[in-house]
Formats: sequence, structure tokens, C-alpha cells
Amino acid sequence: MNVILYAVPFFFLLILIELLLEKNKSTDYYRVNDSINSLTAGVLSRMTGVVKQLLPLTIYVVAYEQLAMFQISSSWWMWVTAFVLYDFCYYWKHRFGHETNILWAAHVVHHSSEEYNLTTALRQSGSSFFSWIFYLPMAILGFDPIMLITVGSLNLIYQFWVHTRHIPKLGWYEWVFVTPSNHRVHHAQNQIYIDRNYGGVFILWDRLFGSFQEELDSDKPIYGIRKALKSWNPLWANVHVYAQLGKDCWHANRWQDKLLIWFKRTGWRPADVEQNYPLSKVDLTQFRKFDVSLSLTNKFYSLIQYSLLVFVGLLLMMNVSAFTLAEQVLVVGFVLYGSISAGLVLENNPLAINLEWIKYSLIMVTLVVYTLPVWIEWTLGVSILINGLLLLFRKADIINATGPMVEASN
Repeated sequence: MNVILYAVPFFFLLILIELLLEKNKSTDYYRVNDSINSLTAGVLSRMTGVVKQLLPLTIYVVAYEQLAMFQISSSWWMWVTAFVLYDFCYYWKHRFGHETNILWAAHVVHHSSEEYNLTTALRQSGSSFFSWIFYLPMAILGFDPIMLITVGSLNLIYQFWVHTRHIPKLGWYEWVFVTPSNHRVHHAQNQIYIDRNYGGVFILWDRLFGSFQEELDSDKPIYGIRKALKSWNPLWANVHVYAQLGKDCWHANRWQDKLLIWFKRTGWRPADVEQNYPLSKVDLTQFRKFDVSLSLTNKFYSLIQYSLLVFVGLLLMMNVSAFTLAEQVLVVGFVLYGSISAGLVLENNPLAINLEWIKYSLIMVTLVVYTLPVWIEWTLGVSILINGLLLLFRKADIINATGPMVEASN
């Protein structure tokens, strides 16, 4: 059972509640472009997960069947044990994900938002290929794949609610569990907060292994990453650190460095590369959030595009067994294409207009070639009609919006 899929409506309900709190308290924790970018990255992550999770799960199953030391029962206390053990493995996966170059390249997308709200929780990686390694000890101990998937889903669901600024410190709860306060620390780029609070459900691991940091009133968290993304392109969010590592690998003179750069501590660069291709240093006292001025029409159009991507994504996730592998790849490719196009719309990039028309053409071809349920055909057909008319009517507005790129103050 896909627990996360059933949790999606509750995620959006909580986002709606937080938006109402935003209005009621007159806070500024949401921006349309940033939130859509987070949500689009989330859809993209779920889509790529449909395809790329097959191999890691197969490896886990083989390890379980061939190497399991014990036959774990399905008693309630073994489920609790599996839940706690999973979080212990998650802690180390998460910690290495921050402290190793190649793993940070996959995880960085989750930290790339310069806002902190419930949509940030959905900004997940679509390029994580090695995380399964950290859970192999559970297979060797004898926890079956269904148990792993279930407790892993519950772990991820728990982490959703801690991505908010509306909940203060929670007293004794802070000592045992991950909370909004100690997870705000984790997402901050302030020097005192960097690489802290890795737990998914239990903050005890951080207290035990020396990675805990309390949120301080004297240091307001500044969210985001030191090498700011400065883009709404979800694909670039997923690959930009890989690209930098690839460049450094190419420029390195020593073959040892070409290999080591991928596995060294995050931020490490060969001495010759550091000298010949220096990267600018970040001054947080001058920090400005990346932003692009959008018209109301552009915001509305982008929300519709995101809704279309969610619709297509849910169709795949709810009926994945009905799709051939080739069809799964095509749908994931369409969502990737649509995500990139949506990002360019948010950046007021003129190229977005052409990409959007191509997207609608692809949907039309699908409707002609494939026999789909009537309600899906109608949904896609009406979407094309509305969006096409909006694109025609407001073409200049979508291209030019209200001006060039700006940076919002913190």
C-alpha cells in the first residue's frame, strides 16, 4: 500500500491551513514562485521515484532473502523496533548526505528554497541513487521489504509538519523528537546552524552523536544554501551541484583528485582547482532572496500548470501497474518537460511560450493516439482549451510580466 499517496490530500490540507494562518498573522513565509517551484520539485521526485526505485528495492529484497540473520515476526513491538531502527539508518543517510560531496549533490534540492513553509517539505530530490545502501542493515537483520517501505513512508510523513515557522518550541518534546524549531535549524545557512539536526523523527540521535544545535533567539535562521540556486528550474535544482563537481573533476590535474572530489567532505575542492577557479564567498550580512516579479496572470497560469502536472503524476502513481515501463518513462519525461517549462514561466523567460505550446501539442497527440477513460480525456481537453486561450490572451504578459529579475530583501 502506498501510504504516502494517501497522505497527499492531508499535505495539501495542511498547506491550506498554513496559508490561512499566513493571512491571519500577516506573515510573509510564502511566495508563489518559490512555493510552486517546491511543489513542482516534489512532483518530479515522485515521478522519477516510480522508475528509479525498482533497482534499490530489488537489491533490498535480494539481501533480505539471501542474507537475513533472523526471521522477524510481525508483532507490534517489532514494527516499533523497525520504525526506530529505520530512523537511526535515516540519521546516518541524512548526515552523510550533508557531509559528502556526491550525496549532497542529490540532497541539496531539498535545501535550495530560501523560504521555510510546508511546501518546502515537498521539495524532494529526484536524483538520489545511493540512499538504499544505508538501509541494507535492516535487510540483513531480517526486516522484510513491506515493513521497510511502510515505516519509511511513516517516517517521511512525520517530517512534513516540521517544515513550518508558525509553531514555536514545544518544551520537553524538543528533547526526544524532531520539531519545527530544531528542524528550522537544519534548513538554515547561518554558520552556527550548518550541518546540524539530521534526525527524521527522533532528535535523540543528534544529541547522542554531537550534531544537535538548538534554535537561538539571537540567530534568526536564514534559509537556503550558500551557493544560491537563483533559478526556478527544478531540473537545475537537481543537477547544479553535480555540474559543479563535474567541472571541478575536469579541471583537476591529478587523477586522484578527479576521483576523490566525489567522495570528500562537502565543499572540498582540489588545491589547483581552488586556486585556478575560485568560487565567490558568501556574505550572509548582504543576503537577498532570489525573486522574479510576476503579474497576477502569470501566477494564476503557473498554478494551473502545476495542477496539470499533479493530475498527470497522480494518474501514473495510482495506476502504475497498468503502464508498461516504456509508458512510465514517457509520462515521467512529460512531467520533467512540464516542470522545466513551468520554471521558465516563473522566470519570465520568452522560451516558455514555445515550450508550453509544444506541451499542449503532446497532450493532443496523446488524446488522439491513446484510448483513455472519458473523464481523463475531458479533463485534459478542457485543460488544453483553458490554458491555450489564456496563453494566447496574455502572451505578452507571460513573457514580460511586471519587470526583470529582482532580489527580495530578507
